[in-house]
Amino acid sequence: MILSTGTLVAVVDGEKLALFENTGGRSISLTPRPTPAIAERASGAAGRISSEANPDNDTQAEDGFALGVTEVLNKWVLTNKVEHLLVIAAPKTMGQLRKGWHKETAARVVDEIAKDLTGHSTEQIAAAIEKA
Repeated sequence: MILSTGTLVAVVDGEKLALFENTGGRSISLTPRPTPAIAERASGAAGRISSEANPDNDTQAEDGFALGVTEVLNKWVLTNKVEHLLVIAAPKTMGQLRKGWHKETAARVVDEIAKDLTGHSTEQIAAAIEKA
């Protein structure tokens, strides 16, 4: 995969968010960016049914975290702080993120990788992007 310079790479699971900026040209070179505070929520968005019939507290917390991540990314897109966005997320988290995208955020997502890479090194994440 080829990413534009300046593309924001968000690596997410149900508990963690890591942000990187692609500072390379044709080759992927990820520079860590500060991770914003994500609002803690007891459950997902009001009016939304969780991904399970009777979600336990962990599932609700993960869904709520994903909602918090979407709120931050939506805000950044709407204030023109993000032009291009690559999202790498655990498959379940990816589904929750998609539910919360603003239409403008969805339009700026250049690609998605449904894989849990949180906790992996920057080099491993860059390698996964290059293979995608």
